[in-house]
Amino acid sequence: MTFKQLGISDNLIKILKNNGITVPTEIQDKSIIEILNGRDVIGEAQTGTGKTLAFLLPIFEKISPCSKDIQCLIVTPTRELAIQITEEAMKLKEGKDIGVLAMYGGKDIGSQVKKLQGNIQMVIATPGRLLDHIKRKTVDFKKLKTIVIDEADQMLLMGFRNEIDTIMKERPKKVQVLCYSATMDAAVKKLAYRYMNDPVIVSIKKKEVTLENIKQEVVETTDRWKKDALCTVLDEDNPFMAIIFCRTKRRANELEIVMHQRGYNCKVIHSDIPQNKRERIMKSFRNADIQYLIATDVASRGLDISGVSHIYNYDIPEKVETYIHRIGRTGRAGEEGYTCLFVDPKDLRLLEEIEKEIKFAIPRRLI
Repeated sequence: MTFKQLGISDNLIKILKNNGITVPTEIQDKSIIEILNGRDVIGEAQTGTGKTLAFLLPIFEKISPCSKDIQCLIVTPTRELAIQITEEAMKLKEGKDIGVLAMYGGKDIGSQVKKLQGNIQMVIATPGRLLDHIKRKTVDFKKLKTIVIDEADQMLLMGFRNEIDTIMKERPKKVQVLCYSATMDAAVKKLAYRYMNDPVIVSIKKKEVTLENIKQEVVETTDRWKKDALCTVLDEDNPFMAIIFCRTKRRANELEIVMHQRGYNCKVIHSDIPQNKRERIMKSFRNADIQYLIATDVASRGLDISGVSHIYNYDIPEKVETYIHRIGRTGRAGEEGYTCLFVDPKDLRLLEEIEKEIKFAIPRRLI
């Protein structure tokens, strides 16, 4: 169906067209009508399938600029995701007098309190900062129409269960609840059903992993020689823009120090980096002022950056889905991508699991 047939107004269709979006994705096609009809929705779809617009578009159709009250609350696990959703919302509100406020730690709470006294209809928040406002009684959800729990699987993984419980107690009795997640396991469903009324389940089947545009290779090394192996590969490839994934914040920090010492243009991003610094780093990376972004999985969740030609898995991920999610950040929109995975002997079992899932024996790269 077209956006028009789904019930999206001409103004929003024009904004989408100006941003190069003309055809709804599968999750949008299945979600929008249900949300416009007022149903609670549990949406399961992989990152990169357009699920943010799947809930934002119908919410913008329903928000009334005439009412100055908060009508929509979107709760998301990380600051980066809050920023990304806010950026999408700011595009959609073009020409409409709708106030959108992002609430996350690292930003001055006083300025947020001041903005809340004005014209704010949509709040996009991380759980911790939202709870601060609830305790201070600086948010009023009496006229709330819709709550979105975004990336519910990550929310549970990061231990936000109690925060979500507290936040949901603040909602009015009659409120539409939308729960979106990349994976919908029993724990996520249990969380969703606690707060929902007869929800529609919209599940987009995981596509067969083709990864056709991505050349994959493995470098067999040892943990002791891994930094040298990575630098050898980087020198040979000299990519335009690349992300290097590490398993932990400590390993990411250690790698950044070594790469700086060796003269590489790189920055590290993870949850311990202050928010304003993270925003500056991401802006510099998007502008291609930084060649290498060293990242952990949680910090990179939801980052959609065009121009990333190479992905380097410095540490092998412990889940196959994480590997696919990482390497799917290159080879987008028909472009060729390249990914290299560094493994030491203890990683070989995980490598076998990845190869089995993607039905492909990843070629070894000799350096």
